[in-house]
Amino acid sequence: MKLAAPLFLTGIIFCAPSPTPAADWPMFRGPNRDGISTETSAPLTWSQDKNIKWKTPLPMPGNSSPVVSHGRVFLTCAQDEEGTQRSLLCFDRQTGKQLWAQTVNYPTHEPTHQTNPYCASSPGVDPDGKHVIVWHGSAGVHCYDLDGKELWSRDLGTFRQIWGYAGSPLILGERVILNCGPGSHSFVIALSLADGKTLWKTDEPLGADNQLPQTKSWIGSWSTPVPAKIDGKTQLLVTQPRRTNAYDPQSGNILWSCAGTGDLAYTDPCVSEKLGVGAAFSGFMGPSIGFKLGGSGDVTATNRLWRNADKSQNPQRIGTGVVIGDQVFMANDQQGNGPTLQCLDLLSGKQAWGEKPRGDFFWSSTTLIANRLYATSKKGTTYVFAPDPTQFKLLATNPLNETTNSTLAPSNGEIFLRTFKHLYCIADK
Repeated sequence: MKLAAPLFLTGIIFCAPSPTPAADWPMFRGPNRDGISTETSAPLTWSQDKNIKWKTPLPMPGNSSPVVSHGRVFLTCAQDEEGTQRSLLCFDRQTGKQLWAQTVNYPTHEPTHQTNPYCASSPGVDPDGKHVIVWHGSAGVHCYDLDGKELWSRDLGTFRQIWGYAGSPLILGERVILNCGPGSHSFVIALSLADGKTLWKTDEPLGADNQLPQTKSWIGSWSTPVPAKIDGKTQLLVTQPRRTNAYDPQSGNILWSCAGTGDLAYTDPCVSEKLGVGAAFSGFMGPSIGFKLGGSGDVTATNRLWRNADKSQNPQRIGTGVVIGDQVFMANDQQGNGPTLQCLDLLSGKQAWGEKPRGDFFWSSTTLIANRLYATSKKGTTYVFAPDPTQFKLLATNPLNETTNSTLAPSNGEIFLRTFKHLYCIADK
């Protein structure tokens, strides 16, 4: 399939492969896409002059998050404000030196919002370290090896929405799963990891480039698929407008769906396989729901456990929470009167506690590292707090004083964090 606009690849610098480290963070929100790290240690405190191993300047602001694999850190970043050059950057994890860049040229204008610069999608690396996947929206899906050599490239069409795109690839076995959108041309697709061929594609009917004519409301999903073991088989959960769908990873068929969320889906589903339940959260103060996992068809009437439409407890939600036991710990943005740091009961939806520390607001997802929760505010301050369902226990505040909407990546006792200006490696000295 030919690409919609000319694409050219530039700036490859080759380097020797590295051994596989024990604690990679190869996809957005980790290897299991749940925000939970197996690390037993991580820096608790840092600042611009404390516990910074290295920092590397970046060409442009961006909201995507770093991933870490096989001794390298991968990050997407535009080279200009118009998004005509969209890059996958590769850095040495020990020194921060840029090893190579692969840049895709896309001269056609693609709308986005100033709060969501181009290259909002984070890359993904397969466990063997043989494939690095990046989705550049209308500029296509691209696959490279660890040295930056292109393996394959696909054009998935044009995506137009005033707030741009953001969904990140999920690598599941020999498949790459993408929630492509938002816009009228929206779908979930599975590509072959080996050659990029389409294995299945399931269209999303509730999409629009502009406001829905019927309701005059904005609509779309920026959610990234989450795998979950349900009834002994892996299913893919994606929060779409007004509902959460479960897809069969082999066929793409929608196995079941639970309705009740709003028109905007920014966060990923939160899942507890142990409890057999999940939760989905709308953007822009929309409703949140809890549901039992599994079933067939529309399971809203039988499986939905709760629905909370109270705007005082449903602030603007962009980052995804972490499920620990039967609680969900979340960091939220500022619109509405709801808390910015929050603990919710997964089974009832009731708020256990909510805090508004220092007036900081969050686009980052929450991450559990060494039994501590980390969430980075838009001002660049990472709050570290205890996973305590009874009360908010602040452990540390770590200011970098640089704007960021990204989620940190832990790996081998270090933390990698992207701001609008730099990529940081944070480590206890």
